[in-house]
Amino acid sequence: MGDDKDQDEMADSWAAALDEQSSDGGEESTEGAESSGEEGGDAWADALSEQAEAEAAPLQEMTETSTFSSQEGDVNLDMILDIPVDISMEIGRTKISIRNLLQLTQGSVVELDRLAGEPLDVMVNGTLIAHGEVVVVNEKFGIRLTDVISATERIKRLK
Repeated sequence: MGDDKDQDEMADSWAAALDEQSSDGGEESTEGAESSGEEGGDAWADALSEQAEAEAAPLQEMTETSTFSSQEGDVNLDMILDIPVDISMEIGRTKISIRNLLQLTQGSVVELDRLAGEPLDVMVNGTLIAHGEVVVVNEKFGIRLTDVISATERIKRLK
């Protein structure tokens, strides 16, 4: 029960922060970037204001021809809505030998297979579902989804 309350509070906190950013026009993010000495504060403000102006994508209703339909016709998803899943964001991968792994120390750099600026992979239970970019809200990291993999494409990747 405590986990649900914590998740609800965190969701409310994120929603309030995003509402505050959209109502402030992104001024807060620009000030934070300037005060920390980072360049590109204007780019963040522009990105946040662009996000506030963007409309949410319309949801498609499930049809009987959907892959989730049953022979009875009606689909009841309520029974699976509370099943926990692991979600992770992957910035890149690499393979190294155990010898090199054991030689790593504080300050070592491990080169990944991605270029700077490429989107992150959003994985749910190890399955790629989306790509996104890192955002910071109330001094916490988050991810803004830039591309969501369609259900049919995800099914194709499973095979």
